[in-house]
Amino acid sequence: MRANELRGRDAADLRRELEHLQRQLFELRFQWQPEENRDSNSRRLLRRDIARYKTVLREMELDRTARAEQS
Repeated sequence: MRANELRGRDAADLRRELEHLQRQLFELRFQWQPEENRDSNSRRLLRRDIARYKTVLREMELDRTARAEQS
């Protein structure tokens, strides 16, 4: 999902999805076996998605504090 699409969603929904992605990455790390699973691309994509969610959440937080300071 693109960052622009994430910005339209609420923070609680983003946090829930972020927790789900982090849990997926955790499980993927433990099931990874060199002989069976050579798909490291899925781990890379999960890490990028997690970073994207964290970035959007941080942008929301900074925007909220900037608005509070202006008031």
